[in-house]
Amino acid sequence: MPDYGHELEFGAFLTPSAGNADEVVALAKLADDVGLDLVAFQDHPYQPRFLDTWTLLAFAAARTKRIRLAPDVLNLPLRAPAVVARAVASLDVLTGGRIELGLGAGASWDAIEAMGGRRLGRGESVDALEEAIDVICAIWDVEQQERAHYDGSYYSLRGAARGPVSRHRIQIWVGAYKPRMLSLVGRKADGWLPSMPYLGAGGLAAGNAAIDEAAAAAGRDPREIRRLLNVVPPTVDELTALALEDGIATFIMIGDDAEAIRVLAETVAPAVREQVATERSRRR
Repeated sequence: MPDYGHELEFGAFLTPSAGNADEVVALAKLADDVGLDLVAFQDHPYQPRFLDTWTLLAFAAARTKRIRLAPDVLNLPLRAPAVVARAVASLDVLTGGRIELGLGAGASWDAIEAMGGRRLGRGESVDALEEAIDVICAIWDVEQQERAHYDGSYYSLRGAARGPVSRHRIQIWVGAYKPRMLSLVGRKADGWLPSMPYLGAGGLAAGNAAIDEAAAAAGRDPREIRRLLNVVPPTVDELTALALEDGIATFIMIGDDAEAIRVLAETVAPAVREQVATERSRRR
């Protein structure tokens, strides 16, 4: 049974509804007030019912004090990775180090194309995401003295200045389900971020095995990679089992219910932390 040893975290996955904008921000503030670790928003730039996720992240960050924020996950085909890198680092500076980056290869290609994005095949979108991660990391690598150069099939840098300097080491979490995406997580990401409703039976175990294998082949310690999961409102026993049996360390609850957020923070999270700590101690 995998246990990667990460400290447990709990968060809220909120719908960026344009028709209920004040409520969305209020729920983000509530998640901050009750002590959750993370608030996350899905990103569908082609969907007029939704607020623009990056704009919402910036606004919610200004209305909160301590909670970390992340896109879950950013629709890369409609966002230039070099600009994403600067935007993420900038918001991390402004928030005192509270921003993480969830990335996806893209979906809903008809809608992406309608917005002016380019249509990519399944394999092409994975390759483009890998290049985007390289570009983002190059912009963030401020320790390098020379300007950034990158020559990819989908993205390039031609002597781009690096920076700004983020307040903390920003994590890149990738939403992945298929073998090539899982391999990318193992080779280059800081975390794996799937959604429980889209995982089939045995999906977590198979995904962990694929990520671990790819990480080891790339010379990485698989324990470096945080396992995150978007979950429907959970029970203590369900989350405890996922932590101990599947190595999940960050649970992001799907839903826009204030009471459920309170219960997660005040009842479920403390109980899960206690049970997992007790079992980890017993195993040692």
